[in-house]
Amino acid sequence: MNHFHQRFSRLCLIGLLAILVLAACDSAPDRSLPDATSKADASVVARGEYLVKAGGCLGCHTASTKDAVPFAGGRALKTPFGTFYGPNITPHPQAGIGLWTEANFERALRHGKRPDGSNYFPAFPYPSFTKIADEDVRALWAYLKTLPPSSQASLAHDLYLPFRFRFPVSFWNWLFFMPGPLKPDSDASAKVNRGAYLVHALGHCGECHTARNFLGGPKHERALAGGKSPENKRVANLTITGLKKWNDKELQEFLLSGLAPDGDVTAEAMGEVVTNTTSKLTASDLEALIAYLRSLAPLPNEEI
Repeated sequence: MNHFHQRFSRLCLIGLLAILVLAACDSAPDRSLPDATSKADASVVARGEYLVKAGGCLGCHTASTKDAVPFAGGRALKTPFGTFYGPNITPHPQAGIGLWTEANFERALRHGKRPDGSNYFPAFPYPSFTKIADEDVRALWAYLKTLPPSSQASLAHDLYLPFRFRFPVSFWNWLFFMPGPLKPDSDASAKVNRGAYLVHALGHCGECHTARNFLGGPKHERALAGGKSPENKRVANLTITGLKKWNDKELQEFLLSGLAPDGDVTAEAMGEVVTNTTSKLTASDLEALIAYLRSLAPLPNEEI
């Protein structure tokens, strides 16, 4: 009997030890999975930061004052329809997009819709951003969530009648807006297709470098051929017509520093694009962008 009790006591002790070991294993943090997830999240955020630069978000969503808070809105865009102001896109819950979901963000880029379902004005370049790939939309969202929240309120647009109403934008969309990601050209190289993506989706170059009709719709037959800005200034023709005097090295130098072959330095809007966007591109992306521009058919300069 004593022998039985000794064996039983040993079995109980072994069982208790096993339970304690298992409990310790269950309660101990799993170091491998969180670390891997953290690294993956950090990689996505880093990619999002690069894409924000490639998309020129800083320029439109930061006021032009010296002490402006980055991405807190306030940049004025003067157009024939009135003045638009870039909104606060920091994750502040009231002033910014802190209460948005990723679906809200995707809907804004893909379809030009606000969280309440109303239209954005096409001064927000959703006709270009709709072409951004799904994984890049997710990366952009991941990075924007890491920005310091700013309580700076977005400014109301100052538009002329009847352009201050949002519902007519549905008609504009029906005429000029084609939603959906950019489809690669099967006849073009991977480099040229990457350049097309940078130009038409992320960089939304056509928003400034494509002439507009009286409704503000892009003249697709003159895509990237330049024309007249809202301030009646010439916008450069990006087709071969406008670039034929520059070799690739000169064009690359211009996009990195803003220095033209004749020694002139770009200023104003394009100067800001160089500072915030093209100078931040990787070497391979810059080469791809130039390769795509070189592939464009020449279009004549528009009289202004």
